[in-house]
Amino acid sequence: MQQLDHSHTIIHLNRVCFSYVNEEVIKDVSLEIHKGDYVGIIGPNGGGKSTLLKLMLGILKPNDGAIRLFGTDIKDFKDWSKIGYVPQKTHIEVNFPVTVAEMVAMGRYGKRGLFHFPTKGDKEKTLHALKQVDMLEYKDRQISDLSGGQQQRVFIARALAVEPEVIFLDEPTVGVDVKTQKQFYELLRRLNKELDLTLILVSHELDVVAHEATELGYINRTLEYYGNPEEFLKGAYFHELIGKGGMHH
Repeated sequence: MQQLDHSHTIIHLNRVCFSYVNEEVIKDVSLEIHKGDYVGIIGPNGGGKSTLLKLMLGILKPNDGAIRLFGTDIKDFKDWSKIGYVPQKTHIEVNFPVTVAEMVAMGRYGKRGLFHFPTKGDKEKTLHALKQVDMLEYKDRQISDLSGGQQQRVFIARALAVEPEVIFLDEPTVGVDVKTQKQFYELLRRLNKELDLTLILVSHELDVVAHEATELGYINRTLEYYGNPEEFLKGAYFHELIGKGGMHH
Protein backbone atom coordinates (compact mmCIF):
# COMPACT_ATOMS: atom_id res chain seq x y z
CA MET A 1 0.00 0.00 0.00
CA GLN A 2 1.54 3.31 -0.95
CA GLN A 3 1.97 5.74 1.92
CA LEU A 4 -0.49 8.55 1.39
CA ASP A 5 0.41 12.12 1.97
CA HIS A 6 -2.49 13.49 3.97
CA SER A 7 -1.11 16.98 4.31
CA HIS A 8 -3.05 18.46 1.43
CA THR A 9 -6.81 18.58 2.03
CA ILE A 10 -8.82 19.41 -1.08
CA ILE A 11 -12.37 18.68 0.10
CA HIS A 12 -13.57 19.37 3.60
CA LEU A 13 -17.06 18.71 4.95
CA ASN A 14 -17.96 20.02 8.37
CA ARG A 15 -21.16 18.75 10.01
CA VAL A 16 -23.08 18.74 6.75
CA CYS A 17 -26.83 18.05 6.89
CA PHE A 18 -29.29 17.74 4.04
CA SER A 19 -33.02 17.08 3.90
CA TYR A 20 -35.42 16.54 1.03
CA VAL A 21 -38.64 18.30 2.09
CA ASN A 22 -38.88 16.90 5.63
CA GLU A 23 -36.82 13.74 5.37
CA GLU A 24 -33.27 14.03 6.65
CA VAL A 25 -30.98 12.21 4.22
CA ILE A 26 -27.55 13.34 5.40
CA LYS A 27 -26.93 14.07 9.06
CA ASP A 28 -23.84 15.64 10.58
CA VAL A 29 -21.30 14.38 8.05
CA SER A 30 -17.71 15.58 8.51
CA LEU A 31 -14.79 14.33 6.44
CA GLU A 32 -11.59 15.39 4.73
CA ILE A 33 -10.40 14.21 1.35
CA HIS A 34 -6.75 14.73 0.50
CA LYS A 35 -4.94 15.10 -2.78
CA GLY A 36 -4.19 11.65 -4.23
CA ASP A 37 -6.82 9.81 -2.16
CA TYR A 38 -8.96 7.17 -3.83
CA VAL A 39 -12.15 7.34 -1.83
CA GLY A 40 -14.84 4.69 -2.06
CA ILE A 41 -18.25 5.64 -0.67
CA ILE A 42 -20.56 2.73 0.05
CA GLY A 43 -23.76 2.19 1.96
CA PRO A 44 -27.30 0.86 1.59
CA ASN A 45 -29.70 2.12 -1.07
CA GLY A 46 -31.29 5.32 0.10
CA GLY A 47 -28.46 5.78 2.63
CA GLY A 48 -27.39 9.05 1.00
CA LYS A 49 -24.40 8.05 -1.17
CA SER A 50 -25.44 9.93 -4.31
CA THR A 51 -26.78 12.84 -2.26
CA LEU A 52 -23.38 13.21 -0.58
CA LEU A 53 -21.73 13.28 -4.00
CA LYS A 54 -24.14 15.94 -5.27
CA LEU A 55 -23.46 18.08 -2.20
CA MET A 56 -19.71 17.93 -2.86
CA LEU A 57 -20.34 18.83 -6.50
CA GLY A 58 -22.47 21.82 -5.55
CA ILE A 59 -25.52 20.34 -7.32
CA LEU A 60 -27.35 20.30 -3.98
CA LYS A 61 -26.85 22.81 -1.16
CA PRO A 62 -26.54 21.69 2.46
CA ASN A 63 -29.23 22.76 4.93
CA ASP A 64 -26.58 23.02 7.55
CA GLY A 65 -22.81 22.70 7.91
CA ALA A 66 -20.06 23.80 5.54
CA ILE A 67 -18.28 22.40 2.50
CA ARG A 68 -14.92 23.68 1.34
CA LEU A 69 -13.33 22.83 -2.01
CA PHE A 70 -9.61 23.55 -2.36
CA GLY A 71 -9.78 25.79 0.71
CA THR A 72 -12.73 27.87 -0.55
CA ASP A 73 -16.30 27.78 0.72
CA ILE A 74 -18.30 25.97 -1.96
CA LYS A 75 -20.64 28.97 -2.26
CA ASP A 76 -17.70 31.06 -3.48
CA PHE A 77 -15.90 28.33 -5.41
CA LYS A 78 -15.33 29.23 -9.06
CA ASP A 79 -12.65 26.89 -10.28
CA TRP A 80 -14.91 24.05 -11.42
CA SER A 81 -12.46 22.87 -14.05
CA LYS A 82 -10.52 21.29 -11.18
CA ILE A 83 -13.41 18.87 -10.79
CA GLY A 84 -14.48 16.15 -13.20
CA TYR A 85 -17.75 14.24 -12.91
CA VAL A 86 -18.86 10.93 -14.39
CA PRO A 87 -22.60 10.74 -13.66
CA GLN A 88 -24.65 7.57 -13.45
CA LYS A 89 -25.07 6.03 -16.85
CA THR A 90 -28.81 6.37 -16.80
CA HIS A 91 -28.25 10.14 -16.86
CA ILE A 92 -26.13 10.12 -19.99
CA GLU A 93 -27.70 10.25 -23.41
CA VAL A 94 -25.74 7.84 -25.61
CA ASN A 95 -28.09 7.61 -28.56
CA PHE A 96 -27.76 10.97 -30.22
CA PRO A 97 -25.42 11.11 -33.20
CA VAL A 98 -22.08 12.22 -31.85
CA THR A 99 -18.59 10.82 -32.25
CA VAL A 100 -16.35 9.76 -29.41
CA ALA A 101 -14.05 12.76 -29.96
CA GLU A 102 -17.01 15.16 -30.00
CA MET A 103 -18.35 13.70 -26.76
CA VAL A 104 -14.98 14.16 -25.04
CA ALA A 105 -14.58 17.68 -26.47
CA MET A 106 -17.86 18.58 -24.74
CA GLY A 107 -15.97 18.19 -21.49
CA ARG A 108 -13.91 21.20 -22.55
CA TYR A 109 -16.93 23.44 -23.10
CA GLY A 110 -17.40 23.84 -19.39
CA LYS A 111 -13.90 25.21 -19.22
CA ARG A 112 -14.37 27.81 -21.93
CA GLY A 113 -18.07 28.64 -22.02
CA LEU A 114 -20.47 26.91 -24.36
CA PHE A 115 -20.18 29.04 -27.47
CA HIS A 116 -16.66 28.82 -28.70
CA PHE A 117 -14.93 27.20 -31.61
CA PRO A 118 -12.64 24.44 -30.42
CA THR A 119 -9.05 25.58 -30.44
CA LYS A 120 -6.01 23.53 -31.35
CA GLY A 121 -5.40 23.16 -27.61
CA ASP A 122 -8.86 21.71 -27.11
CA LYS A 123 -8.24 19.19 -29.83
CA GLU A 124 -4.91 18.10 -28.36
CA LYS A 125 -6.41 17.80 -24.88
CA THR A 126 -9.32 15.76 -26.24
CA LEU A 127 -7.00 13.31 -27.98
CA HIS A 128 -4.74 13.13 -24.96
CA ALA A 129 -7.70 12.31 -22.69
CA LEU A 130 -8.77 9.52 -25.07
CA LYS A 131 -5.23 8.17 -25.05
CA GLN A 132 -5.23 8.08 -21.23
CA VAL A 133 -8.22 5.72 -21.29
CA ASP A 134 -6.99 3.66 -24.29
CA MET A 135 -9.78 4.82 -26.59
CA LEU A 136 -7.86 6.94 -29.10
CA GLU A 137 -8.44 4.58 -32.02
CA TYR A 138 -12.20 4.93 -31.52
CA LYS A 139 -12.22 8.71 -31.80
CA ASP A 140 -14.29 8.86 -35.00
CA ARG A 141 -16.77 6.16 -34.03
CA GLN A 142 -20.33 6.98 -33.03
CA ILE A 143 -20.74 6.80 -29.28
CA SER A 144 -23.86 4.65 -29.72
CA ASP A 145 -21.80 1.98 -31.53
CA LEU A 146 -19.61 1.30 -28.51
CA SER A 147 -20.05 -1.31 -25.81
CA GLY A 148 -21.10 -0.17 -22.33
CA GLY A 149 -17.55 -0.50 -21.04
CA GLN A 150 -16.12 1.53 -23.92
CA GLN A 151 -18.73 4.24 -23.43
CA GLN A 152 -17.78 4.35 -19.79
CA ARG A 153 -14.14 5.01 -20.73
CA VAL A 154 -15.24 7.81 -23.02
CA PHE A 155 -17.12 9.45 -20.13
CA ILE A 156 -13.97 9.24 -18.04
CA ALA A 157 -12.05 10.82 -20.92
CA ARG A 158 -14.67 13.59 -21.04
CA ALA A 159 -14.09 14.22 -17.34
CA LEU A 160 -10.29 14.11 -17.87
CA ALA A 161 -10.44 16.58 -20.76
CA VAL A 162 -10.62 19.57 -18.40
CA GLU A 163 -7.46 18.28 -16.68
CA PRO A 164 -9.13 18.11 -13.29
CA GLU A 165 -7.47 17.34 -9.98
CA VAL A 166 -10.35 15.25 -8.72
CA ILE A 167 -12.94 13.08 -10.47
CA PHE A 168 -16.27 12.02 -8.96
CA LEU A 169 -17.85 8.81 -10.25
CA ASP A 170 -21.40 7.83 -9.37
CA GLU A 171 -22.00 4.04 -9.59
CA PRO A 172 -19.84 3.84 -12.73
CA THR A 173 -20.08 0.10 -13.34
CA VAL A 174 -23.83 -0.45 -13.20
CA GLY A 175 -24.89 -2.72 -16.05
CA VAL A 176 -21.33 -3.60 -17.09
CA ASP A 177 -20.10 -7.21 -17.15
CA VAL A 178 -17.45 -8.46 -14.73
CA LYS A 179 -14.55 -8.53 -17.18
CA THR A 180 -15.24 -4.96 -18.29
CA GLN A 181 -15.63 -3.96 -14.69
CA LYS A 182 -12.21 -5.34 -13.85
CA GLN A 183 -10.58 -3.39 -16.71
CA PHE A 184 -12.45 -0.30 -15.58
CA TYR A 185 -11.06 -0.51 -12.05
CA GLU A 186 -7.57 -1.15 -13.44
CA LEU A 187 -7.92 2.09 -15.39
CA LEU A 188 -9.04 4.01 -12.29
CA ARG A 189 -6.14 2.63 -10.29
CA ARG A 190 -3.71 3.75 -12.97
CA LEU A 191 -5.19 7.27 -13.13
CA ASN A 192 -4.99 7.52 -9.35
CA LYS A 193 -1.36 6.38 -9.16
CA GLU A 194 0.16 7.77 -12.34
CA LEU A 195 -1.66 11.09 -12.58
CA ASP A 196 -1.99 11.52 -8.81
CA LEU A 197 -5.66 12.06 -9.59
CA THR A 198 -7.97 12.13 -6.59
CA LEU A 199 -10.93 9.81 -7.13
CA ILE A 200 -14.25 9.75 -5.30
CA LEU A 201 -16.28 6.73 -6.23
CA VAL A 202 -19.82 5.96 -5.12
CA SER A 203 -20.55 2.27 -5.38
CA HIS A 204 -22.59 -0.55 -3.93
CA GLU A 205 -19.79 -3.05 -4.63
CA LEU A 206 -18.26 -3.29 -1.20
CA ASP A 207 -15.76 -6.03 -2.03
CA VAL A 208 -14.37 -4.15 -5.03
CA VAL A 209 -14.22 -0.81 -3.25
CA ALA A 210 -12.56 -2.31 -0.20
CA HIS A 211 -9.73 -3.64 -2.37
CA GLU A 212 -9.33 -0.67 -4.69
CA ALA A 213 -9.84 2.40 -2.54
CA THR A 214 -7.33 3.96 -0.16
CA GLU A 215 -10.13 5.41 2.00
CA LEU A 216 -13.57 3.97 2.57
CA GLY A 217 -16.64 5.82 3.73
CA TYR A 218 -19.74 3.95 4.82
CA ILE A 219 -22.77 6.20 4.82
CA ASN A 220 -26.20 5.40 6.13
CA ARG A 221 -27.59 8.88 6.74
CA THR A 222 -24.65 9.53 9.03
CA LEU A 223 -21.08 8.68 8.14
CA GLU A 224 -20.73 5.53 10.18
CA TYR A 225 -17.16 4.82 9.11
CA TYR A 226 -14.44 6.73 7.32
CA GLY A 227 -10.88 5.49 7.03
CA ASN A 228 -8.80 2.52 6.04
CA PRO A 229 -10.76 -0.13 4.06
CA GLU A 230 -8.88 -3.02 5.68
CA GLU A 231 -9.80 -1.79 9.15
CA PHE A 232 -13.42 -1.58 8.04
CA LEU A 233 -13.42 -5.19 6.83
CA LYS A 234 -11.88 -6.34 10.11
CA GLY A 235 -14.29 -4.35 12.23
CA ALA A 236 -17.20 -5.79 14.14
CA TYR A 237 -19.36 -3.20 12.48
CA PHE A 238 -18.84 -4.72 9.04
CA HIS A 239 -19.74 -8.22 10.23
CA GLU A 240 -22.88 -6.92 11.82
CA LEU A 241 -23.76 -5.32 8.50
CA ILE A 242 -23.26 -8.46 6.48
CA GLY A 243 -25.22 -10.37 9.11
CA LYS A 244 -28.16 -8.02 8.62
CA GLY A 245 -27.95 -8.58 4.89
CA GLY A 246 -27.57 -4.85 4.58
CA MET A 247 -25.00 -5.03 1.81
CA HIS A 248 -24.42 -7.50 -0.98
CA HIS A 249 -20.93 -8.81 -0.74
